[in-house]
Amino acid sequence: MPYEIETLLTGYTLAEGPTIDEEGRLYFSDARGGGVHCLEPDGRVHTVIPDRMRVGGMVLHADGGLVVTGKDVSHIRGDDVRVLLYDMDGGAFNDLCTDASGRVLVGTRRFEPLARPIEVVPGELHRIGLDGSSEVLYDKVGLPNGVGFSPDGSVLYHCDSVATHVIAHDVDADGKLSGRRAFVEIETGTPDGLAVDEDGGVWLAIFGGGVVVRVTPEGRIDERIEVPARALTSVCFGGPERRDLYITTMDNTEDAALGGCVHRTRVGVAGLPIPPARV
Repeated sequence: MPYEIETLLTGYTLAEGPTIDEEGRLYFSDARGGGVHCLEPDGRVHTVIPDRMRVGGMVLHADGGLVVTGKDVSHIRGDDVRVLLYDMDGGAFNDLCTDASGRVLVGTRRFEPLARPIEVVPGELHRIGLDGSSEVLYDKVGLPNGVGFSPDGSVLYHCDSVATHVIAHDVDADGKLSGRRAFVEIETGTPDGLAVDEDGGVWLAIFGGGVVVRVTPEGRIDERIEVPARALTSVCFGGPERRDLYITTMDNTEDAALGGCVHRTRVGVAGLPIPPARV
């Protein structure tokens, strides 16, 4: 189907981590410029978390506020900041998601991907439990990025932006993982953020590829959305029936002066609702 791209916001250094609440407020970060911002349904934009750097992912918390990444994983509600996970080895935390119970799964980034030259140090995926404890679920992820579950929770998807593929694991009733495999290989660009729809399709923002693609549960690309950017960073669903797809970028190919942008388009399938964090 043809997709019409609406540009909602411009002028950011690296727009990232979009998430939307039940009232239609879109939260997103400027990962390099700093801060977490909110686009209200009436078009107003304001900053909800000033200055915070390197926020690659966020999710709403059941008690209000946001769980955000960066130098640590924190639950921030107004002036109240509660650190949930801190990496003693100096890594930063990137994308995250929640499972059905509200536990938080988050990847550790152990090198700066925009630095030159790049020296890749693989990261891990952590899970923060409802009691505040944490565990490493697996390691050897070149650059952990978008992460999410299939509609029934039986498959975990995780973008590795160094390997240019999406990792998949089977998930049992106790949350244990098995059967690590490459779900889909990306030929041009690299998978960054992801979102999953109600039919099990995985939507990937392709950094360096200029497109969002939808991947069927069988691992076949069946939709492509051309975006006026090369460096796409993430996606999320919102709007009526959760069929609006929001897309964040680091650039704009129609006008470089616009910088990182937030775009929106309408798709034919509803996105999965994201459970709030309860950690």
